[in-house]
Amino acid sequence: MSPPARGQKLHHYVSPQLLLIDELGYLPLGTQGSNLFFQVISQLHDRKSTLITTNLPFADWGTIFDSTTVATAIADRLVYNSEILILEGSSYRKRSRKINPS
Repeated sequence: MSPPARGQKLHHYVSPQLLLIDELGYLPLGTQGSNLFFQVISQLHDRKSTLITTNLPFADWGTIFDSTTVATAIADRLVYNSEILILEGSSYRKRSRKINPS
């Protein structure tokens, strides 16, 4: 991604008052994705709201991002001055399939 395109993409993600990231960790981000994600979180840090859903505990974030160093830096910024909700139980999607087996 060229520097101007990267700047446009970065602006796209840091513009909203709330950035919602659903299912973080479903796919690894690789080097370029990890770097862009770090830049987004760094710019949003302590300025705007971010909501992230994931099935992975923080300890496993090294598998999402390019390195555990990047994962730690991102997690550090996200948990500062935040609320963390841990929901346990069976999958809502699996539960609805059991109710309505079509």
